[in-house]
Amino acid sequence: MKAKHTLLVVLALAISIGFLHATPQVVGGDKVNLGTIFQDSGFFGYLILLTFLVGIIYAIIRWVQLYQREKLDASNLYLKLKGYIKNDQIDEAIRIAESFKNTTLGFIFWSGLMGFKDARKVHKGEELNMAVQNSFDEAVLQSVHKIDSGLFWFDTLAQVCTYLGLLGTIWGLLEAFAALSDPKVLDSEKNILLTRGIKVAIGTTALGLLAAIPLTLIKGAFTTRAQRLINDVDEFSVKLINHINSSKG
Repeated sequence: MKAKHTLLVVLALAISIGFLHATPQVVGGDKVNLGTIFQDSGFFGYLILLTFLVGIIYAIIRWVQLYQREKLDASNLYLKLKGYIKNDQIDEAIRIAESFKNTTLGFIFWSGLMGFKDARKVHKGEELNMAVQNSFDEAVLQSVHKIDSGLFWFDTLAQVCTYLGLLGTIWGLLEAFAALSDPKVLDSEKNILLTRGIKVAIGTTALGLLAAIPLTLIKGAFTTRAQRLINDVDEFSVKLINHINSSKG
């Protein structure tokens, strides 16, 4: 699954690069590429490019957080801790969980086991079970929200790119119509100004979409990864709580 999620991110970036370097042939022998689109988009092109670069930088940060920092075999860690808890080696289980404390699930396991170690000194039976549950719940509330926090920014940045493209479209059309309606402009110059305005309109629309599409794909990949991590937290934290409560304290 991790390889699939990584592939989605790489695919999104590849599609982005492919769009940006596309060079379809047009009438007259000229070619349309990123350079011509950017030149035609005018001032709004700089705004779109700036927004896109912000999204890419944030994507790199979130990739490190979701794929590198959260790199953990949840099932294997759970089985290790389960074995130590079964043998009443709580300190050893805490030590292992602490070595993964930089991950969300590792932190939850470590906090829950620390709570269990302290609680069993003063509680028994149902009170101990409740104390263990509270320790894990507190750790979950403290950490799990960080997994998918901020992913909405990719949607926001993609929408901003699209809206800037649409605004550039309107601006280019206004320039084109203004040139046609200006009596001071010579007829020979009107065609040039009209063409320039239409190129701005189309260029900003194209650039806005080229920026929005990869940002949307990246957000989808990160959301899938975040949901998988949250599912692991839900599954294995419940399993460990049940195992602790069923073991001899």
